Amino acid sequence: QVQLVESGGGLVQAGGPLRLSCAARGSILSINAMAWYRQAPGKQRELVARISSGGSTNYADSVEGRITISRDNAKNAVYLHMDSLKPEDTGVYLCNAVIWADEDGGITQRLRTYWGQGTQVTVSA
Repeated sequence: QVQLVESGGGLVQAGGPLRLSCAARGSILSINAMAWYRQAPGKQRELVARISSGGSTNYADSVEGRITISRDNAKNAVYLHMDSLKPEDTGVYLCNAVIWADEDGGITQRLRTYWGQGTQVTVSA
């Protein structure tokens, strides 16, 4: 089974930088789009940044210019580089990926959306 493993979350002072990492593990055939979402208590989950298999990117208006998404296909990984963080950036950040995977040793191959468990980012004032 494919798993998305996240790391890099933590507590950071306002204005500081933070880098999140997410690596996909398992019987992976290929990965299409990868993205980062975030959600705070009482708020809807929102797309922070997305990167296609070809490297095209999209960002939420609230983070444009402060966040950069990148990927390393050789490592099946996606990264979120954040700078000039604000208290309103606080939330659980979730890795998302659309992946072709071998589910049973070559008989069944499926395209599915996977989610990481989430990593907490807290920005203090």
